[in-house]
Amino acid sequence: MAMTLEEAPWLGWLLVKALMRFAFMVANNLVAIPSYICYVIILQPLRVLDSKRFWYIEGIMYKWLLGMVASWGWYAGYTVMEWGEDIKAVSKDEAVMLVNHQATGDVCTLMMCLQDKGLVVAQMMWLMDHIFKYTNFGIVSLVHGDFFIRQGRSYRDQQLLLLRKHLENNYRSRDRKWIVLFPEGGFLRKRRETSQAFAKKNNLPFLTHVTLPRSGATKIILNALVAQQENGSPAGGDAKEIDSKSKGLQWIIDTTIAYPKAEPIDIQTWILGYRKPTVTHVHYRIFPIKDVPLETDDLNNWLYQRFIEKEDLLSHFYETGAFPPSKGHKEAVSREMTLSNMWIFLIQSFAFLSGYMWYNIIQYFYHCLF
Repeated sequence: MAMTLEEAPWLGWLLVKALMRFAFMVANNLVAIPSYICYVIILQPLRVLDSKRFWYIEGIMYKWLLGMVASWGWYAGYTVMEWGEDIKAVSKDEAVMLVNHQATGDVCTLMMCLQDKGLVVAQMMWLMDHIFKYTNFGIVSLVHGDFFIRQGRSYRDQQLLLLRKHLENNYRSRDRKWIVLFPEGGFLRKRRETSQAFAKKNNLPFLTHVTLPRSGATKIILNALVAQQENGSPAGGDAKEIDSKSKGLQWIIDTTIAYPKAEPIDIQTWILGYRKPTVTHVHYRIFPIKDVPLETDDLNNWLYQRFIEKEDLLSHFYETGAFPPSKGHKEAVSREMTLSNMWIFLIQSFAFLSGYMWYNIIQYFYHCLF
């Protein structure tokens, strides 16, 4: 009884804080998303006259929106520690991020840790489950040109054809540079048992921290975006020559997300902030596209090898609390990712001022018409 009385004030404050955060999130969405839509509508003439400039402005607003989502976690104490190679070095090149998928918080984590990577977020295309189309952020992703993929064997071939068409129509025309892909095709907790059964049947490694990846979407992306040299081999970058001027997709960024004690953050936690401050760890490894095979069987094996490596990385992290050092290094070096409080204040202020402005404009025209 004494313990309950002692905990009551803390639990009460936790509830009040969660309600306040939820209210702010709702208000944030009510002003930011409609304002984004209004700006996109009013800028349609620019889309006709100067498409590249239009998509640049749209991308900046898209980055700000994702920055607002990142700020919800930032002020709850959910921060990111980065390991491995520095992906800022390839932020101006075309790249695909291959990410392990544990929970909805993976997306929020990426929204946060990519904010300081130049225009990456503004020029990024996400591949996400079709259910996200029906969320509050769905209309923003539709306008931006993200791709919603429907899971399931019966939809697979059709979805891959749609993905190819989507890339052809939207990727280069909207000046996209990076694609975020979750090759496992679902959350770890949902796919682990099926993946392990498949591995056992096909004499593949038994994985517990990740699942075996699916190669369909990766193959479509590579075939659509990798520039081919005259001899037919991919024209990609070299890890020692970051300033390569070759066109097309140049890098694969193998991205591994790890949560302390293997307890992932979900979107509800990110919004309500009821979990204690947590540091999420993200490891990067960059592969030149010329080192990635394009043939189906070879690509499957290459992807399997990447996720076997992820399994080893995560096993090491869960045992030691840190990722192992990269090859050729004695110690692993981590980098704390930070968001600028002033920048967050400015974009939030712009969102609320824009919401107020558009409300008054719409209200004025409504009274004029009716």
